[in-house]
Amino acid sequence: MTNITQQTEAQLRQGFHYFNRFVLLLWRLGLGKFINAWPEGSGRIMVLTHTGRRSGLKRQTPVNYAIVDGELYCMAGFGKGADWYRNIMAEPSVEVWLPDGWWAGRAEDISDNRGRLPLLREVAIASGYAARAFGIDPHTMSDEALGEATKSYRLIRIHRTAERTGAGGPGDLAWVWPLATFILLPMVLFRPRRRRRWF
Repeated sequence: MTNITQQTEAQLRQGFHYFNRFVLLLWRLGLGKFINAWPEGSGRIMVLTHTGRRSGLKRQTPVNYAIVDGELYCMAGFGKGADWYRNIMAEPSVEVWLPDGWWAGRAEDISDNRGRLPLLREVAIASGYAARAFGIDPHTMSDEALGEATKSYRLIRIHRTAERTGAGGPGDLAWVWPLATFILLPMVLFRPRRRRRWF
């Protein structure tokens, strides 16, 4: 990897770090379906809850995903060095927030499986512009070119085991909307009007 490539990767990592924090906030505000309304552009995004391999604390990472034959697939574009990937390799029990529900599941690295490439292509297509940010066009690239471009990527399959409900899931901050409306609406409706000056 050249220095330019390393610099570009560092910039992408930083950009995705801030973007992921913003996306997670939107999910917590109950806007998960809104985030996934334009899959061709922003991609399909779920929130993956995993356990820190050192801290033991719950961590949450928005990732692009595809559903193939009922199974969830996502990929670690930064390879084995991605923190969330290293966490799920240490503890494969995860949770996922999807537009249609919240699930417990079990993650498995299937990067070395024979059927890797078609599945990885599906995830890349579902990534929208994110794949293009890494120079990947899954619609036009040949299998050989896609395989070469993603050889360091890790492909993860998540088998959903149980539906989750209760506190701590997607939309846990949705209460902010009525509170904000209660506070801001009177300010808008009853704000003093400025008198017009005619000279």
